[in-house]
Amino acid sequence: MRVLFTGGSGKAGKWAIQHLQEQGHHVVNIDRVPSGLSCSELLIDLCDAGQVFGALSQFTDFAELDKGSGVPSYDAVVHFAAIPRVMLTADGECFRQNTLSTYNVIEASVKLGIPKVIFASSETTYAVCFADGELKPDFVPIDETHATVPHDSYAMSKVCNEMTAKSFQARTGIDIYGLRINNVIEPDEYAAIFPLFIENPALRRRNAFAYIDARDLGHMVDCCLNADGLGYEVFNVANDDTSVSITSDEIIERFYAGVEVRGEMSPYETFYSNKKAKRLVGFRPKHSWRKIVNP
Repeated sequence: MRVLFTGGSGKAGKWAIQHLQEQGHHVVNIDRVPSGLSCSELLIDLCDAGQVFGALSQFTDFAELDKGSGVPSYDAVVHFAAIPRVMLTADGECFRQNTLSTYNVIEASVKLGIPKVIFASSETTYAVCFADGELKPDFVPIDETHATVPHDSYAMSKVCNEMTAKSFQARTGIDIYGLRINNVIEPDEYAAIFPLFIENPALRRRNAFAYIDARDLGHMVDCCLNADGLGYEVFNVANDDTSVSITSDEIIERFYAGVEVRGEMSPYETFYSNKKAKRLVGFRPKHSWRKIVNP
């Protein structure tokens, strides 16, 4: 497929683009800074609707000019660009940029006839991650039916983006899939930081003791590119296991006392359920920190 990818210069985006390229997709990156990857890139401001429309409807490299057949269309847009969390900018600016850029990208996509949009939502929509103090989930494992009533501007922007996407999908009928991405971990981070999580599991409470390997996130994007006809859907994206060495029962006893546990859990099963992604798009994560760090 010919895929336009926003935010490919970021931590998650770089890995996702490389995975998509390995699957044979032609990827064009849109960002504010170069990625350093071997792909076509356009440097624009996604908060400027005119620039977004222009970028989605123009040539991106000389090879496209040589064909002499006009500007090629995109098969899909993957929108990852965002201010990645709170406490990097003023809260209102985080909300403004994240919501406006998402509106602009989806609006341009549907008006240009692009049949699929995949966008990055977040684990923070469930409110636990950036809560003031400790906020326990309503139930575990957390799945996509859990309430999304966050307390912070970043998570608010993601919930707003989900409704924006749902509204555009209802009006147009295209496929729009939202990825509620858990804490993204690059391969070299396992040896660097996971020993700290073994020593102190409480460090992972705000992430529901879960994680997503950056390579498996790329795989999830590819799964969504290859899944057609679902309309509007949101998916939790996490690896199969927890990010700590203690068992599920120990996590429940120490951190989730009084929280409803829905069904039996295997000893190291993720508390951030990925069952829907497995069922609907064939997500099959294959990486685990346990292969690198001895728990």
